[in-house]
Amino acid sequence: MAKLLNKVKGDKAIWIVVLLLSFISMLAVYSSTGALAYSKQAGNTEYYFLRHFSYMIFGLLLMYLSHLVNYTFYGRFSKLAMYAVIPLLVYTIFSGSSYNEASRWVMIPILKLTIQPSDIAKIVSIVYLAFYLRKNQDILDDFKKGILPVAIVLAIVILLIFPANLSTAILMIATWAVMFFVSQVKIKHMLKLAGLTVLLMFTVSVVLMNVSKSSRVATWVNRVVNHSDTENVEKNYQKEQSKIAIASGYPLGKGPGKSTQRNFLPHPYSDFIFAIIVEEYGPIGGVLILVLYMVLLYRGIRIAIRAPGSFGAYIAIGITFIIVLQAMINMAVAVGLGPVTGQPLPLVSMGGSSFWFTSISFGILLSVSKEIENEEEHSENQVRRTENRKTNIKKEDEDEQ
Repeated sequence: MAKLLNKVKGDKAIWIVVLLLSFISMLAVYSSTGALAYSKQAGNTEYYFLRHFSYMIFGLLLMYLSHLVNYTFYGRFSKLAMYAVIPLLVYTIFSGSSYNEASRWVMIPILKLTIQPSDIAKIVSIVYLAFYLRKNQDILDDFKKGILPVAIVLAIVILLIFPANLSTAILMIATWAVMFFVSQVKIKHMLKLAGLTVLLMFTVSVVLMNVSKSSRVATWVNRVVNHSDTENVEKNYQKEQSKIAIASGYPLGKGPGKSTQRNFLPHPYSDFIFAIIVEEYGPIGGVLILVLYMVLLYRGIRIAIRAPGSFGAYIAIGITFIIVLQAMINMAVAVGLGPVTGQPLPLVSMGGSSFWFTSISFGILLSVSKEIENEEEHSENQVRRTENRKTNIKKEDEDEQ
């Protein structure tokens, strides 16, 4: 691993955490896809493992390539990318593939791969907002001129995502709020944005309830109500099976590949993969996952503090927060602290596009870290040259004497 890390740039701790999570992902996915393999692939348990492994390798390649690009490059094209994402989200609403009663997926015809446009929107919106905040830092005190223009663009994105994927919309809103806060936007402006957001989402929800017979609003309400109704085991089937998996892992776990709840949990390889990890590796496995994400949080904040400019700092904060918050939500759902959201565990859950776009996000974060290292190295070289120059002058003076 040391030789591999010497060939890459950026924060080495992040590289190590990403590789560790990817390794854990391979073990967990292979174990949790047994039932799926028997029902879909005639018992070929290697099929999903090899597919996930190929997705993971390609994702790490994307991460490597994206970290080589100077992060300022992403900012220059963020506006164009945002205007490209919005039509893609519109297309997804009307022509996307349905999954879990929601149209979230788009098929790439030639490659025959499905992608989730909301994953693209996460990255693009963070880079777009970071670039906007840096470019318009001087007028952020003016709500109409500084805040409203970008808020309208972000509102359009949310309106196109939340009817099919409320949890992702909330995740993105929370991340943007943190970025606004870090950029020192006035609290009163943030409260205005919060009020407008709630009003907008409430209005759209009411419209959806009156227009659509199979409204997603009913699904959201049912999930919250079912989560609150702890005595209704039948309606809380997923949550109860997840709790059984976690309880079964105490104190040392059943061992790799020995999970039994993978046969009863819906989507044990994505939404509830954390429960499978705890069942097989015990509380130690669960704590290890939590610690790895906390390391990512610490390193991401450290990069933001040391970033050479505000644009890099905003990107670092946005990417770090959205990934770690998504992980916390997934783990909270698995242990029964929140209603089912459908959010995968970043870099661990089985998936293609989700893993890829998370990898690209880390690549951009590492690009910021790489520039920090380059600036520090440049500063050290300048200090070294200055010291050598002083030494040479002193030596010349001594020779003259």
